Amino acid sequence: MNIVTAPQGIALFAIVRDASVLVQLVLLLLLLASLLSWTMIFRKWFMLKAANKAAEGFEGRFWSGGNLNQMYKELSQHEDSLSGMDSMFLGGFKEFARLEKQKNIEPMDILEGAQRAMRVALSHEIEYLETSLSFLATVGSTSPYVGLFGTVWGIMNAFHALGTLQQVTIANVAPGISEALVTTAMGLFAAIPAVIAYNRYSHDVERLVTRYEVFSEEFASILQRQAFLAKA
Repeated sequence: MNIVTAPQGIALFAIVRDASVLVQLVLLLLLLASLLSWTMIFRKWFMLKAANKAAEGFEGRFWSGGNLNQMYKELSQHEDSLSGMDSMFLGGFKEFARLEKQKNIEPMDILEGAQRAMRVALSHEIEYLETSLSFLATVGSTSPYVGLFGTVWGIMNAFHALGTLQQVTIANVAPGISEALVTTAMGLFAAIPAVIAYNRYSHDVERLVTRYEVFSEEFASILQRQAFLAKA
């Protein structure tokens, strides 16, 4: 005897269509979470790629032996659009130049002021780089539980409906169980990419922040030498 089965896509659509309202709402919520997380995943990928490229470009200019005053003047013309190491350099050198003009100020005080300005710029960069990571973490950690809630609700409805039947067959049980398990599958579908992206991007952000911190220390050493030479 030949058994004719519906295509998987049609069968899945029929399950969702015939599901209870609460299960449909859970599926809609998980679908929206999945779409938003994928949008943020791609945006984060482009953002981190641009940040790494900008850091490489700045380091190439900075360590090429060029004049720091000239670099400062060039970056000052685009102050509002700067980010990353450009912003840290501009903030640190601007404060250094301001304090250096003051009389009766110690070189270490000049250095501390420049380092403080760079730390402020670094904190803004960290806040920018970590944008969307909390959302990805939330989707990755809560989606399976939301899907499980839909599964539990669907199974409860399925067994409640079976309680009114005198004879239970697999044909009576299967639709309700299928409806319930769809929400678990949808929860995993939303959670797995979000968790993978969160772990990957957290590592990338950490490496980039470490790169910024190393530059800040190296730049502070250069400013320290200049401060002592200027006050000598």
